[in-house]
Amino acid sequence: MTSSIRNVIIIGSGPAGHTAGIYAARANLKPLMFEGNVKGGIPGGQLMITNDVENYPGFPAKITGPDLMKAFRDQSAHQGVEIRGEDVNKVDLSAYPFKVWAGDDDVMVESKTLIIATGAQAKWLDIESEHSLKGRGVSACAVCDGAFFRNQDVMVVGGGDTAMEEAMYLSGMCSSVTLVHRRDAFRASKTMQDRVLKNPKIKPIYDSVVDEVLDVSKGEVTAARLKNIKTGSKTDVPVTGIFVAIGHTPNTELFKGQLDLHDNGYIRTKPGTAQTSVAGVFASGDVQDFVYRQAVTAAGTGCMAALEAERWLVMQGH
Repeated sequence: MTSSIRNVIIIGSGPAGHTAGIYAARANLKPLMFEGNVKGGIPGGQLMITNDVENYPGFPAKITGPDLMKAFRDQSAHQGVEIRGEDVNKVDLSAYPFKVWAGDDDVMVESKTLIIATGAQAKWLDIESEHSLKGRGVSACAVCDGAFFRNQDVMVVGGGDTAMEEAMYLSGMCSSVTLVHRRDAFRASKTMQDRVLKNPKIKPIYDSVVDEVLDVSKGEVTAARLKNIKTGSKTDVPVTGIFVAIGHTPNTELFKGQLDLHDNGYIRTKPGTAQTSVAGVFASGDVQDFVYRQAVTAAGTGCMAALEAERWLVMQGH
């Protein structure tokens, strides 16, 4: 790794990071990307655990998530992005140029601008059968995967606004939606609750958790075994898809105390831009977007971040 100060460092390698890299490379900024992202993150982002992608423009016959991310990565490398595999351990945004430490050797590299694309991770139920069937009927995104379950019976797990939105979305294409919540009342806004409870396709089940996802031996979801947390009784509900909607965790640990964050932990950007609270630091993708959380919107903000970084460098006289 060179000791000279870089023009652009990109942390993260999902659609946002790679799009930023492609644009920055084409602007001759010679960007450096840390693909390893942050500890716990996946190089390539959440698409690496997505089987089929049907809603990314340009792929009419669908494409697997890993294949789509390989195409992103190949294009970045072709354009000249220097891609490193190390995890980023620490950043210092308090002084200029910005400092980034990465890898087991904790090598420090400096940069004039920083593009953060570390993404977010879905919160899961953390049961073995759920992990075994991820991408085989278990999903954390109804908009991404709901169309695969047209005219089928599905389940949404959660009690907040996101769970309500997922249930409403799925009710437009699925035969039925069972909405499971561990408490005796939903946490969602009253407006969302009213909408859901009036929907004849949505059946709420309270005081219950998913004890097991069936059937791992078949390699597909056939039912959810629910456990009533008050009585301990267990019931099997036949479904072909289970959507976990209990929230996401943005990968922002590196930036706490250095950047303004929303109350939910996501990086705060100035509306209509990728600009953070520190001049020269930009954020793109799911690390700053808790509304849309789609690959195509992440890519769009990656483009914004790279264009803004380029313009910022010009204004600084670099």
